[in-house]
Amino acid sequence: MPPRFLLFQRDDCHLCDLALEALAAARAPDFGSVFIDGDEALEARYGTRVPVFRDAATGRELDWPFHPASLAAFLATP
Repeated sequence: MPPRFLLFQRDDCHLCDLALEALAAARAPDFGSVFIDGDEALEARYGTRVPVFRDAATGRELDWPFHPASLAAFLATP
């Protein structure tokens, strides 16, 4: 079963590293990582927005910058 939550990110991305720290601090549930590098469709959609945390079940997305409190609120919203 694919993960409900996804983090869209790039290789060697300082902001993505910060996003991972925020997700850990928020005690986010398990999530998948999607690296957009080299994927034209993902580059077009997320290129200037990464990192982006997505709820695959609802389609909601949380754009950077986010922090543990905003992640907790995002995760608590059905």
